[in-house]
Order: sequence, then C-alpha cells, then structure tokens
Amino acid sequence: MRALIGAYEALSDSHSRFEYDRIYERFTKKQDFDYRTWLAEQDNPESQAKLVLFELLHLQEERAIEIWRKNGALDFQMEKHLDREDWLDCIFILAEELDKAGAAYEAFRLLAVVLAQEKSRPYFKHFTLEIENLIKSIVKLRLKAQVDAETWIECLNIMLGLDFPEKDKSRWLQSIEETAKKMRSRQ
Repeated sequence: MRALIGAYEALSDSHSRFEYDRIYERFTKKQDFDYRTWLAEQDNPESQAKLVLFELLHLQEERAIEIWRKNGALDFQMEKHLDREDWLDCIFILAEELDKAGAAYEAFRLLAVVLAQEKSRPYFKHFTLEIENLIKSIVKLRLKAQVDAETWIECLNIMLGLDFPEKDKSRWLQSIEETAKKMRSRQ
C-alpha cells in the first residue's frame, strides 16, 4: 500500500512526475543503432569498404570518395572485404561518381577492373554496354588531359586487353604510336 501511495504522490505532483519520467526514460528509451556511425568507428578495412558502399547507396558520394581515398584509393583492395556483387556494384558506382567529380584516371582504372571481371565472369550482363561506353567516353574525352604520356600509353594498353572491336583497337594503337613518337622526340 505504501508503494501505491508513493507512486500516486509522485505521479500527481508535476515536478515529481517530470523527474520520474526523466529518470525512467533512460531505462525505457529505445536505443537507435546507427550503422553508418558504427562502421565509421571501426578501424578495419572491411568496415571501411562497407562504409564506402553504404555512403554510395545513401547518395553520400563525396563522403564515399573521401573514405575510399583515405583508405588508399586505387590501392584499397575492397574486393577482399565485400562479396563479389557488392564489390562490383560499389566500384562501378564509385567510378561513375569519380568521373562526375573530374577524376577521370581513377574512374578509368575502376571501370577497367569492372570490365575485366565482367568479361571473365558476367555479373552486369545487360549493363555491360553501358560500362563499355562510359570507359570509352572517359578515354576519348577526359583521360588524356589528366595523365602524362607514359600513363596514357599504359591506359590504352589496358583498353587493348579488354576485348573491344578492332576499330577501337586500331585507333588506340595509333594513339600509342603517336604518343611514343612525341616522347622519343622530347628526349
């Protein structure tokens, strides 16, 4: 009976009720789990790879690129920490965003990996043409201005190994030859 009277007194007095609610709330309040925060607090490559994918899927592209670069950028081996499908999705979306951000070389390198994987074991299937067109567009319109001559030749050699039509290959071979001539003439 004393417990009931004590409860009644506490609940009927507005100040006592406020204090009771404030203290009781700590024990009854739902604790929301924030996956983004949890991943960001983890100091391991697996969590960081998952965080890059999480940020991309939640339209936080700049944050995803920042995390990816902080973890080594092109040297960050996310394929070791994500399953194949998540990894391919992640690097494709990341490549698109890098291209939009003006980082053509990094976008090119990621797309080259995606295409090589796609040729060996298809995943994207219906979107392969879109990937091919994007990488060709980067090479044709943006890449050469962002890299030195040696890197340009390296990139075109990568393109030659990606099983494109002969017409494209002959254009890239011609560009390799022209670039090599210019390099020799400067020496």
